Formats: sequence, C-alpha cells, structure tokens
Amino acid sequence: MATPPRTPSHASADPGLIRGLTSIDAFAIVVGGIIGTGIFLKPAVVAQLVGSPTLLLGAWAAAGLLTLAGALTYAELGALLPAAGGEYVFFRTAFGDGAAFAFGWTRSFTAGGALAAYGVAIATFLAALIPLGGNWVAMTAHPFGLDLHWQFGARQAVAIGFIAAFAGLNCLGVVAGGRAQTAIMVAKLGAIAIIVVGALLWSRDGSWEHLRAPAEHAGGAGVSAFGAAMLASLWAYNGWSFLPMSAGELRDPTRTLPRAIIGGTLMVVVIYLLVNLAFVYALPFSEIQSANSTRYPLALPVGTMAAESFLGPIGARVAAAAFVISTIGALNASTLALSRIPFAMARDGLFFEPLGRVSERTRAPVAAIVCFAAWGSILATLGSFDQLTNLVMFACWIFYGLGGAALIVLRRTKPDAPRPYRVLGYPVVPALLLVAAAWLVANTVRTNPGEAWAALGLMALGAPLYWVRRRQRRTRSDRDLVRVDATPTPP
Repeated sequence: MATPPRTPSHASADPGLIRGLTSIDAFAIVVGGIIGTGIFLKPAVVAQLVGSPTLLLGAWAAAGLLTLAGALTYAELGALLPAAGGEYVFFRTAFGDGAAFAFGWTRSFTAGGALAAYGVAIATFLAALIPLGGNWVAMTAHPFGLDLHWQFGARQAVAIGFIAAFAGLNCLGVVAGGRAQTAIMVAKLGAIAIIVVGALLWSRDGSWEHLRAPAEHAGGAGVSAFGAAMLASLWAYNGWSFLPMSAGELRDPTRTLPRAIIGGTLMVVVIYLLVNLAFVYALPFSEIQSANSTRYPLALPVGTMAAESFLGPIGARVAAAAFVISTIGALNASTLALSRIPFAMARDGLFFEPLGRVSERTRAPVAAIVCFAAWGSILATLGSFDQLTNLVMFACWIFYGLGGAALIVLRRTKPDAPRPYRVLGYPVVPALLLVAAAWLVANTVRTNPGEAWAALGLMALGAPLYWVRRRQRRTRSDRDLVRVDATPTPP
C-alpha cells in the first residue's frame, strides 16, 4: 500500500535540526553512550548466572561480538539513511509504517526505562558519598505477575533531578549536548583506567588463581543461564545504536557515522574485557557473585570492591565518583539520541504532533526531550535496577534483530542506492544479529517472563494509537488531494 509523502524531517538534511555534531562528538556519543552503569553493576549478575570466572569472561566476550555485529550492521544502515530517528527510519524504509511505529512506540517508552535506570544508578553511587536516607513512601503492586515497587525518597529525588538537568542541557541545542558528551567521555575513560590499572597492579589480594572455577560450579552453566548472562551484560553494551538516531545532526554523516560506531564499539569491547579481567584478578569469585544486585541489594558494587582492594576505605569514595561520572555520560547520550525517535515519528504524523516541533532559538526538539525526561522520571520510582534494564534490553533486542533483517531487505530492494559503507561479512553478520536476537528474546521469555510479557504488552498497547494516527494522516492527505484537484486550471 502506498504511503503518504514524507515530511522533510527524513530528507538527507533535516531543515528543522542543525548538523552540529563533529566526528569527536560522534565518537563520544558511542563510547560515552555505551559505558555507563552496567560495567560496574552487571558483573555480579553475570557471575551469579554462569557460576565461574571463565564463563563470566566468556559471556562478556560473546556479548561484545554480538554488539560488534550490530554496530557493523547499523554502520551501513546509518550511512545509507542518515536521518533523525535511527531504526525508525530503517524500518519505515524496509518494512513500512507498521514496523516503524511498533519500534518507535515501544522504544520511546522503554527508553524512559533507560533514563530511569541511569538516574537510579547515579543516586545509588552518590549515596556512597552523601548519605541520602531511605524512602519517604513506598507501595507494591503485581501487574502481569511482575513485582513493581513504587517508592519515593531522597534517592528518587536525586535521580529525577539529574534526568531533568540533562534534559535541560539538551534543550539548549545539540552542540551543547555534544560538547558535554565529549568532556564526560574523557573524564570517564580516565576514571576507568585508574580502577583497572590499580586493580591489576596493586590489589592486595590479587591473584590469577581467582580465574579457576569454584568447585561447586566446575561443570559450567547451562545454555539458558549463559543466554540470561549475555542479556545482562548486553545492558552494559547498550548504546551502540544511539548514533544513528542522531544522524540528522551529524556533520558529514556518511563518513563520520561508520567510523565512529565501529571504532567506538571496538574500543568499548576491549575496555569491558579488561575491566572484568581486573575484577576477577582483584577479587575472589564468591565476592563478585555477592556484590550489589537484586539478590544482594545492600552489598557494595563490584567496582567499589575492586577499588577498595588497592585503595582501602577511600576506594569506595573514589569508585563512587568514577561511577557517577560514567553514568552521567550515558544519561546525557541517552537523552540526546533517544528523544529523536518520538520527534521523527511526530514529523511523519504517526505520533503526537507537538513532539515534532523544533525550538526556533536552539534548534532542538524541546517538546520531545521534555516528555521523554518526564516519562523517565516516573519510571525512576518503579522497580529495581535489574528489572528496568531487563525490560529495556528485551525490547531493544527484538528490534536489533529486525535491524539485521532490514539490511538484508534493503540490499535486495535498493541494490543501486549509494552505500558509503558496506558491512564486512555480509550476509553472515546481519544474519548472525537476527538469529542471535531471536534466541535472546526467546530465552528471555523463558528466564524472565514478567519483564518479557510486560514489554510485549506495552508494544500491543500502541496498536490503537497507530490505527488512529494513520487514519488521521490518510484523511488529511485525501483532503489535500481534493483541494489540489479542485483548483481551477488557468486559461
């Protein structure tokens, strides 16, 4: 079925946005968007699932390879379709409005969970520096069999405050958001280097003997447990898809985007393997397993324990400061990139129209940013960190797999389209992304059914809105056509 003509927002240069992001800003969005909370919190969850240090490293390596496959696939798609919205544009071009709307609706809402998770993590880390106290009020509900704990206290107030602050920064324009991202990336890489080098060289009880599996887990983990561990570590890798969402604001996107997304992702994979190796060297595996997580909510994060292994008591404060810096970078990158999804949908007439407006003064999609931050603030009062991240990752990997399919489809339907970058290993790489994503999604339904069904239910809730918005857009197009046909022909 033919679709109505598109608004200029998806042309090669969006007239509402400005191309203010440099190649350095692009690299910072990739690296800073990926490295956030996960590397300091998720090793404990992965360790609990796989039961041995070697499988812990294996899960992070496997997740890194899968992430790289996604980055290579999106490098070609982003250079082919360098417009605001990322996957929304890919799916609309490859599969039509329905798939694009399903992505945009689901991602817009689950992305609020990403903001919430980052805000909660910042508050958690700050609590090691500044006493924040407990909850002021708390309630529990059980929708769809999922335990939701609504709570509000100083930590939630801090989380919401940071979400609001970076929403405000990005409302000042993409240049301000991009420059801030670059500065934060430099600071976070320096902080991570201190922890890794210190743990490997000066840890008091560091030993390569820690790499040996505990006797009770010598047999290794099952396939399902390894898949769940990969999903947990993939949260730490999440963010590699942010740059294509901001492609409409990149300078020279056809060159900058592939270089930044591939180079930045490779760098993060190496960093993550070094960080996990440092954790395993510095700490007995049992301590990693009992670090801060849903199972041990009052324990110290594994990164904090690693810092204390060579800095002593002051290590907790140094680590907390490093974690806050790292998480702030991910929060800023998420706010900058993910807000472009509802913006692109609104410009196409498939979402609420005010979200597609650009500020005349700052050339930023202010309404989309504000609504996005407001939803993230609400979610910051719900659920645990692991619940939020599982919900987000399940939804993300449904569409990452669809991204692999989109590349295969566009290679067939648009064979002559200019492709500044062609993915290495085609068609194996996008096919690997598609198959692995399908397996991860199916495995998540089995291992975390509450979060999985919550995400699927959220996706289904968008169907009525899609029907209404599409009908309204068709009606407007028909009226425009009638007005054109009714115009008298000049003599």
